[in-house]
Amino acid sequence: MAKRVFSLAVAAWAAICILGSFTAGPPAAGLPDPGRVIGEMQQYRIGAHDSLIELARRFDLGFNAITAANPGVDPMIPPEGTLIEVPTAWILPDVPISAGIVVNLAEFRLYFFPDKSTGPVLTFPLGIGDEGRDTPVGSYTVVEKIVAPAWHVPESIRSQSPELPKVVPAGPDTPLGSHALRLSLTSILIHGTNRPWGIGRRSSHGCLRLYPEDIVTLFGLVPVGTKVEIVAQPIKVGVRGARVYLEAHPDQSEQGGVTRAMHLLAEKQLLVWTDFAKVSRAMEERRGVPVDVTAADSWGP
Repeated sequence: MAKRVFSLAVAAWAAICILGSFTAGPPAAGLPDPGRVIGEMQQYRIGAHDSLIELARRFDLGFNAITAANPGVDPMIPPEGTLIEVPTAWILPDVPISAGIVVNLAEFRLYFFPDKSTGPVLTFPLGIGDEGRDTPVGSYTVVEKIVAPAWHVPESIRSQSPELPKVVPAGPDTPLGSHALRLSLTSILIHGTNRPWGIGRRSSHGCLRLYPEDIVTLFGLVPVGTKVEIVAQPIKVGVRGARVYLEAHPDQSEQGGVTRAMHLLAEKQLLVWTDFAKVSRAMEERRGVPVDVTAADSWGP
């Protein structure tokens, strides 16, 4: 009963917003932000020796993404034969950038927007700063590219682990991996890792970690001077073709998630084409994948 009352209240609130602020525009010519959904969802049937941790790396996903997309599936010993969702579709973060790097901490993911003449958007999973060592949001640039970086151990870490040397030379023991990009906030690097199971987790002292193979790819594409925007957007909305999509990630700090999702839909002028029951369900589940929330009989199939 409580859920029904809540759903009715949500629908009433949305109707007020629509009547007070928006009118339905042309369903084809007036689509806002077309093409903000990239990739395609996949499915995979668990084999005899599979784990979600190994599959995450195989599909270039973080641990967070593959577990959120498959609630209730044991990540270490998933039952053989289980059909899982592989979350290889994303809504691009809402950042006004035409070329450069966008990091969305809320989804543990990096997006590289190349110059329009050089190819499509690329995306890679991340490990980010642990609690108390949060990766800072803000606008930065890449100021240095480093091959075979040595790790200059911060005093804050050595005070907790005095057995560590002041400098860990390049090699298998350094947590920086094989390549690193230094940002204009010089204490923050985008780098590889010698602990790939930390991708998709809060696993660093503030830096951004990529799989060893991903940092090599990104390093080769990014010149010094590249813009870097670090944001925290647990809720994203976008359009592909004639459909509206909502992507919601787990975020314990966020309050009023459904209301926030509706505000985002309103900002994009998408409320009139949205099914609010679908929005409510997507926000409740927060599976971190683009969910079709298009209202029936709005834009067609």
